[in-house]
Amino acid sequence: MSASIDVALVGYGYWGPNLARNLHQLATCRLAAVCDLDSARLAEVERFYPATRTTDYREILSDSTISAVVIATPVPTHYTLTSEALLAGKHVLVEKPLAMSSTEARGLIEVAAHQNRILMVGHTFEYNPAVRKIKELLTTGKIGELYYIYCTRVNLGRVQSQLNALWSIAPHDISILLHLLETLPVEVSARGATYLNSAVEDVVFVDLVFPDNVTAHVHASWLDPSKVRKMTIVGSQKMIIYDDVASEGKVKVYDKGVYRKGDEVYGEFQYKLHSGDIHIPRIDMTEPLRNECAHFVQCIQEGTRPLTDGENGLRVVQVLEAAQKSLRNRGVPVEVAS
Repeated sequence: MSASIDVALVGYGYWGPNLARNLHQLATCRLAAVCDLDSARLAEVERFYPATRTTDYREILSDSTISAVVIATPVPTHYTLTSEALLAGKHVLVEKPLAMSSTEARGLIEVAAHQNRILMVGHTFEYNPAVRKIKELLTTGKIGELYYIYCTRVNLGRVQSQLNALWSIAPHDISILLHLLETLPVEVSARGATYLNSAVEDVVFVDLVFPDNVTAHVHASWLDPSKVRKMTIVGSQKMIIYDDVASEGKVKVYDKGVYRKGDEVYGEFQYKLHSGDIHIPRIDMTEPLRNECAHFVQCIQEGTRPLTDGENGLRVVQVLEAAQKSLRNRGVPVEVAS
């Protein structure tokens, strides 16, 4: 078994406590230090973990015993903090999105390669067993020809004032879509509205066109009465509903579809509907964030490439950039740069 490594967490705000808990519980690493600008937040760390606490990021970077840094700070700081950590010889897991532009993302990829360090992005849902089951169903052709996918990720809160719903919430579903379809969309269009703060959109609707006429839609908002995290996948033979909020049966496969003229079962009608059973596949659910953290440490120990590496993060940022451009231009379709 590989030796345990020392990991530092930078940012103990909204998502930091979840990362700290998982890193602390992993047998393959030690949560050695936590950095946050808020001393009150660090006092909370002291109650739960024996980690060193600091408000000075430079102390983390200069500590030669720390092999890796996990960054969970506001998105605009990702580029600077990640590049500094890589240049200091640290492996880095940075929360989504990787950066605020594809130029920044490419820069981080180059620094990581030059420093021979792991760069990984926290696209947590790609480590979700439910998403992996859906990927398996699509890869094996169980649903027939894929037609379209639509996603809803809404809640009342967490309201933000510096980052709109596109960059804050939509990266989750965009990363899932790119993971499932294994390709960038051809073009993206987006519309949104500002209700609480004129500077950022509280609700965003994103339409994506992929090769082979596969379309997708993402609805993201923090201004909604209910917490919904649902994805519907429609194929020619079967359809899938993934409900991440459901306590059980998160993935349901519907034996429903439409036979078209030319299909073997085609009869006297131009289109013929079929409807069968609903199948709930068995999924051994483990916490996605635990899987993500364990994967990060394993990649460091074995020198392997992460599933959500820098290139993965770049692709998500490229889609976000195109959507943001469309958003500024009232929904005009924008091609996604490859």
